[in-house]
Amino acid sequence: MKLKSREKILAGLAVLAMAIWAFDHFYYTPQARKIQMLKAEIKEADLKLTEYQQIAQGVEFLESEILRREEEFKKVSQRMLRGEEFRTFLKHLAGESMPPQMKVISLIPQEEIVPSSEGKKEISGSHYKKVNIKMVLYSTFSKLGTYMKGIEELPFLIHVDSLQVEKNEEVHPLLKVTMGLGMYVTLEGTGYEGPRNQRVQ
Repeated sequence: MKLKSREKILAGLAVLAMAIWAFDHFYYTPQARKIQMLKAEIKEADLKLTEYQQIAQGVEFLESEILRREEEFKKVSQRMLRGEEFRTFLKHLAGESMPPQMKVISLIPQEEIVPSSEGKKEISGSHYKKVNIKMVLYSTFSKLGTYMKGIEELPFLIHVDSLQVEKNEEVHPLLKVTMGLGMYVTLEGTGYEGPRNQRVQ
């Protein structure tokens, strides 16, 4: 039985539709899914690569920053007083007394104590300590300026924390000066035993 032209066309279209469906169902759609999965994996890999690059840059920056800080700390450490230098410095402060222009009355060094994380008090730092020095002296105004300038020009990390100048009839024409100094003392290999109070009568 021969098919009519219309039936042949319909049969051909049906075969073509089946072929297209089979191609789409068994090849194109699975391949498209694989391609999408590969694209997602590539994107994820790119994100991870970018993240790793950022981490690597961060690590490199951190390493350079650590080296820079170590160099800075080394320079600062070289300017810290050591045990024997600290005692020499105290003698220097007391020895600057030049009557009748200046007289050092008292010189009291004290280690600074800071509260720990538990709320208990403990000495800060394991390799160095901060030491505060309270000085009382009688001086003329001009000699006091020269004295303080000499302290600031010393090659150590020393700074003036407080300064009080007042007139006192008992020591006139000199002024009564109360001054606080702050500094750091290195502990390693110095034999440092802590500051001792010194009073100059």
